[in-house]
Amino acid sequence: MTTPGPRLARALPFLRWRSRVDRTSTRFDLTAGLTGALIVLPQGVAFATIAGLPPQYGLYAAMVPAVIAALFGSSWHLVTGPTTAISIAVFASVAPLAKPGSEEYLKLVLTLTFLTGLFQLAMGLARLGSLVNFISHTVVIGFTAGAALLIATSQVNNFLGLDLERGLPFHEVFYQAATRLGDANPYVVWVGATTLVSGVVLRRLLPRLHMILALVVGSLTALVLDRLAGGSDITQIRTVGALSAGLPPVSLPDFSPETLGQVLFPALVVTMLGLTEAVSISRSIAVKSEQRIDGNQEFIGQGLANLVGSFFSSYASSGSFNRSGVNHAAGARTPLAAVYASIFLLLILAVISPLAAYLPTAAMAGLLFLVAYGLIDVTHIRSILRTSRQETAVLVVTFAGTLIDLEKGIVFGIMLSLMLYLSRTSRPELVPVVPDPEPDSFYFVPAEDRAQCPQYTMLRIHGSLFFGAVNHVQGELHRIDERAPERRHVLLAARGMNFVDITGAELLVQEAKRRRAMGGGLYFYRVQPAVEELLEHGPYLEAIGRKNLFPTKSHPIEAIYPQLDSEICRSCTARIFAQCHVTLPNGEAR
Repeated sequence: MTTPGPRLARALPFLRWRSRVDRTSTRFDLTAGLTGALIVLPQGVAFATIAGLPPQYGLYAAMVPAVIAALFGSSWHLVTGPTTAISIAVFASVAPLAKPGSEEYLKLVLTLTFLTGLFQLAMGLARLGSLVNFISHTVVIGFTAGAALLIATSQVNNFLGLDLERGLPFHEVFYQAATRLGDANPYVVWVGATTLVSGVVLRRLLPRLHMILALVVGSLTALVLDRLAGGSDITQIRTVGALSAGLPPVSLPDFSPETLGQVLFPALVVTMLGLTEAVSISRSIAVKSEQRIDGNQEFIGQGLANLVGSFFSSYASSGSFNRSGVNHAAGARTPLAAVYASIFLLLILAVISPLAAYLPTAAMAGLLFLVAYGLIDVTHIRSILRTSRQETAVLVVTFAGTLIDLEKGIVFGIMLSLMLYLSRTSRPELVPVVPDPEPDSFYFVPAEDRAQCPQYTMLRIHGSLFFGAVNHVQGELHRIDERAPERRHVLLAARGMNFVDITGAELLVQEAKRRRAMGGGLYFYRVQPAVEELLEHGPYLEAIGRKNLFPTKSHPIEAIYPQLDSEICRSCTARIFAQCHVTLPNGEAR
């Protein structure tokens, strides 16, 4: 079978793995697909509830988008569909604009999904796949924990059987629920609690099927309570209602300027959140499957999935961590496993859709409490709180921001994370070093408590010298003069200086001229080729002096030592260079 060319493979990425499809892979993919369909069935209903949509919309989002993302993405195991984070983001974005579940709400959601897909596709075509690297894992953890609390908040009504006002802040919901706890419906609470407890127990015994089995337990509990109490009119246990079987119906987003303007910013937030989920999950599973992930192609796959999905009654989707993990664990060999899962889901739905009429909303609430708890990454949160103040600040800001305003919470977290990153990179570390005392060594070691030359400072620089770091580096070089005015000669061990921009190069020229005027000089050891190339293409290397750049496995002191002040050397006791023990800088014997 011929290998597709790079352009054709990018346009039709499924051609890259078609050679992997055979009888054996098909058998494994079918098994993984059936497992995935059974898992997504209760999840899709639950996630649609979180998003404020009719239950079947969560299943629609697990059909067409999953197929498109599998065929046009780069991961062999990523399963695309509804997720908790995306669902809560959709609800928080659109609920203030229209009543959840209404026709207007559905149009807004479809438009948001279309714009999300458009933005993702554009970013993939523009090869901006590396952008998700700037969203730290701490931001995702903080956002997910905040989203988990919001999920639980949104289900308090259904779990307790209360009728609280929609749209209340999370703390107000819990306060009102606590003050009205006496009004809770005991039948509804019993159904929700039974589902929750059975879900916790079954998760240990049957982790792959615990969600659907917990819903079965909750539904049976509701039927028993209705029978014992004399009917649903007495228990007031509400049900989800029968699901629509069949293919996802064709839909049309609302392209009016007003609607596009309303969901533009939320679509940007969902875009970055969805891409972060998809690429992060793809890469984490690729470590186990030894596959290389193309971030740009993953952007394209996710973008096409949401674009096409918006015309087939799907709301915004992304990669699912638990379904993708199960897909890999179940032995999936190719992306066809996700395609088979969609087909199996369609077949299963045709059989069990009438049974959803017996699914209590309280059981869904209990299940969503379990989902919310599972979203809180306690292990990583503890690790962050113990190890880093800066990451703790990012975690707290993202978590609190998510609770206050979900859309802006993740943006604030990303902004703070980037600000702290820029703060760190704008302060390259300059570590005093001295020559390694080992004979014939070309290395430098940290000065620490070792003696140092009174005329010659050696610094190892860790970090890039760009416009944001210039002020810090300049200040450190000037502080040498304040602490030791006689140290006019400065050598930068520059192996760790991977990048220099124009502003940084101009600083080096300025410092070289300043030190020459002082009777000293600025020298470089082991300059990276890219840095040397930039200095050479501009007028910078000539101004610094090519002779002041010393290559790897050379001894800069041999060229610099004769320029030192012999009178200072005469009374110096440090003598850290081999030359110090033989002659003075002017050639006079010791």
